[in-house]
Amino acid sequence: MQFRPFVRVNIASALPAVAAVMVISAAVITPHQPAAAQDGKTYVMKLSTATRNDPQEEWLNRFAAAVEKDSGGRIKGEVYDASQLGSIPRQIEGTQFGAIQAWIGPPEFLVGVDERYESLSAPGLFKSFDQDAAVISDPKIKDMMLDLGGNKGLTGISIMPTGSSSIVVRKPVRHLAEFEGMKIRVLASQFQLEMIKRMGASPVAMSLGDVMPALQQGAIDGALGTIPVFVPLKYSDVTKFMVETEQPYVNVVTVMSKKWLDGLPADLQKIIRDDATAVTADIVPFTKDFIATQEKAWIDQGGELIKLPPEEQAELTAKVASIGADISKDKPALSEAVQLAFNAAAKSK
Repeated sequence: MQFRPFVRVNIASALPAVAAVMVISAAVITPHQPAAAQDGKTYVMKLSTATRNDPQEEWLNRFAAAVEKDSGGRIKGEVYDASQLGSIPRQIEGTQFGAIQAWIGPPEFLVGVDERYESLSAPGLFKSFDQDAAVISDPKIKDMMLDLGGNKGLTGISIMPTGSSSIVVRKPVRHLAEFEGMKIRVLASQFQLEMIKRMGASPVAMSLGDVMPALQQGAIDGALGTIPVFVPLKYSDVTKFMVETEQPYVNVVTVMSKKWLDGLPADLQKIIRDDATAVTADIVPFTKDFIATQEKAWIDQGGELIKLPPEEQAELTAKVASIGADISKDKPALSEAVQLAFNAAAKSK
C-alpha cells in the first residue's frame, strides 16, 4: 500500500510552531488561484494524529492537500503523525486551545469533553464495516457526533469507520475462557472497560503511545484495538497473536479548533468543511481495502489471526450485547445517543 505523505514535519524544528496558536505570514495571491484572498493572510493548519501510515494519516494528507489547493495556498497544512505533538490527551487539549488546528482519532478519547462521544462504540451495535459506514452517514448520527464538543472548543468536521476490534496478546488465546485474569488495554471508554470485565479480564485504560512498551515489558497481557493501527505500527515485533473479537467497531472523528475555524474568513471556512466532506467520502472505500491488505501483511510479518470457535464467539456477543443500555441507563443524554445509534443500526442491517 503506497501512502502519499503531504508534509512530513521534523518535530525538533517544529517546536516553536507547536506553541503558537496560528502562524500568519504575507501571501502573494494571483488572479488565477482558486480562492481570492479576502484578508491577505496565509494560515498554517497543524493536523495531528497518534497513528502512522494508516487511514487516519491518509485522511489528513488528502485533506491538507485539498485545502491548500482549493484555498489557493492561503491555508498551508502540516501533518504531525505518531504523536509528535504529544500524547492523545495533549493533542486534544492543544486542539481545544488552538495550538493545534485539528486532531483525528477514536471519539472515545473525547469522553472527558462529552460522554456521548462513546455512543457509537457500544458492543453489539454493528455487525459489519458496511453497516457501520451506513449508520455514521445517517444525518442524525453524523450531526450528533460532529456537533459534540462545541461548548468545549471543538468543531467536528468528519467521522469515518475504521473497522472491528481485535486484541493483540502476548501469548495465543484460542478460547474465551483463556482471557480470564489477563490485563487488557482499552480506550478511555466505559463500554470497553465493561466489555473486558465481562470477558473475565482486567481493563487498563491507556493512550496509544504507551501500549507497545507496556506489552514489551509485560505490564499488560494484551491490547484492544484495530488492524489498521496494529499492523502499520509493527506490533508484530512484540507479539504474533491477534484475536479477532469483532467487537466493538471503531470509528474515528476529526475535530478542529473552534476558535481557529471561526476566526477564518467565511470562504475558507466553507472550503475546509466542503473538503472534509469530500475526503471522507473517498476514504471509506480506501479504508475497507486497507483492512484487507493489513490482514495479509500481519500474516506476512509472521503473525497469526485467531478466531474464537463459533459457539464461543456467539457467547461473547451475548455477554456484551447489553453493555450500551446497561452503562447508559442512568445517564439520560448518553442513553438517548446510544438508542439513536441502535435505531439507525436496525435500519441498516
